[in-house]
Amino acid sequence: MNPDKVVDLEKKLPFKDNSVDEILANHVLEHISNFVPLMHEFWRVCKKGAVIKIRTPFYSAWGQFNDPTHVRFFTPFTFNYFRKGNYSHEVGCKTDMFNIRKVKINFAIGRAKGLNWVMNPLINLHHAFYCRFFSWILPASEMEYELVVLKNR
Repeated sequence: MNPDKVVDLEKKLPFKDNSVDEILANHVLEHISNFVPLMHEFWRVCKKGAVIKIRTPFYSAWGQFNDPTHVRFFTPFTFNYFRKGNYSHEVGCKTDMFNIRKVKINFAIGRAKGLNWVMNPLINLHHAFYCRFFSWILPASEMEYELVVLKNR
């Protein structure tokens, strides 16, 4: 890797408002203690219509609990927090911050990825049903999200 910039995601991002077109966060956000402020920072630095692509471990994944650096868990509903009216305690969300364009559960990663062709269609049929009744019996591995930044300007 040869990054243009290395930043501390636990602090204010060193980018101008409305200056970013796309953010890729692959297996990063589960390590962030300051998650809600970071999402507000993502929103601040992104242009209207910018895309944020995220991958995280699924909340019941075996590896999720074995990594002591993981500080949070993700479900298909995690990013609803940043939509107006979904959580009354999200005081910084006066309007929808993101359009949630994609939410996908991947059953397997790595060598077991071949199981996805049969398992992914089943577990993605109805996220609430899978999470409520089967996520601890047949735990998936990973979540994929695609958020589109909503702004008036």
